[in-house]
Amino acid sequence: MLWAVIAQGLNSSLLPSPMTVLETLMQASASGELWRHLGATLARVLVAFVLAMGLGTVIGLVMGRSLRTNALFDPLLVLLLNLPALVTIILMYVWFGLVEVAAVMAVVINKVPNVAVTIREGARSLDHRLEEMATVYRFSRWQRLTEVWAPQLFPYLMAATRGGLALIWKIVLVVELLGRSNGVGFQLHLAFQVFDVAAILAYSLAFVAVVQLIELALLQPLERRASRWRQREMAHA
Repeated sequence: MLWAVIAQGLNSSLLPSPMTVLETLMQASASGELWRHLGATLARVLVAFVLAMGLGTVIGLVMGRSLRTNALFDPLLVLLLNLPALVTIILMYVWFGLVEVAAVMAVVINKVPNVAVTIREGARSLDHRLEEMATVYRFSRWQRLTEVWAPQLFPYLMAATRGGLALIWKIVLVVELLGRSNGVGFQLHLAFQVFDVAAILAYSLAFVAVVQLIELALLQPLERRASRWRQREMAHA
């Protein structure tokens, strides 16, 4: 309502009314452009997220469980954590060209250090008493992973997941703006060039709606189910 009142008072194309933005969104949806570009962005987010979470989790576990490995790779981790995403994106495009692999690699490189740091702290906090119990009862590696480590690492995995998605969304849009020919970031770039604020807001709101849908339909139910599973596993252990 506040947006509508301000837009009505200004009467400027720089702040279109909610109805104007909604009309632009419906037109993009009806033409199929909205779904095509949203699909391209979501595909990049999915691939980058899976790769970053997988690599970051393995690196974090190894660094958290081995002092020598942590001492060896910690300076590199700090360097990557402080390397601006824009620099990584530009370097990937310069070295590999404006191709899909370079775009995804830029996102993964920016996200892996964050996941690794979060999981490393979780690996460091593992209860040594549960480790001793697993040794006494001769747990297999799979049992140790699923019944001892996973329940304790769950909060850290969820934190890395939420933080990972939040960061990857942003980086993917920049990647698309700088060097791709489709995706939400590409559409925002085109709209910016002609000062089409209605299109900028329409694609932005559609993107935010998808993010919220994933949060409500996937992450929150997964967190509730995993919390119950974690409590059962910890009680069993």
